[in-house]
Amino acid sequence: MATLVLQIPDESLVQKVKQACKMIVGVASVKVQKPAKEKTRIYDPETGCYLKDSVVKSIEQAHEDMKHGRLKAYESVDELFEDLGINV
Repeated sequence: MATLVLQIPDESLVQKVKQACKMIVGVASVKVQKPAKEKTRIYDPETGCYLKDSVVKSIEQAHEDMKHGRLKAYESVDELFEDLGINV
């Protein structure tokens, strides 16, 4: 048995194409499948690779924090360490 995949960009034509396919002699079944939602992929041109999902989630969270003013700025690394309770 062979499988034929059709991509139909106009959602209003899907049912008509499905009906037409059912009329073709030898067609055993016709299934309509919605495309899976595309995952966010971030490309790193320095490495030539896509970032892992965990890194993408971290970047998205940092972006949300930035948009909502949940970031704290430091004048120096020493100030950051002091705020974190790290004695250097």
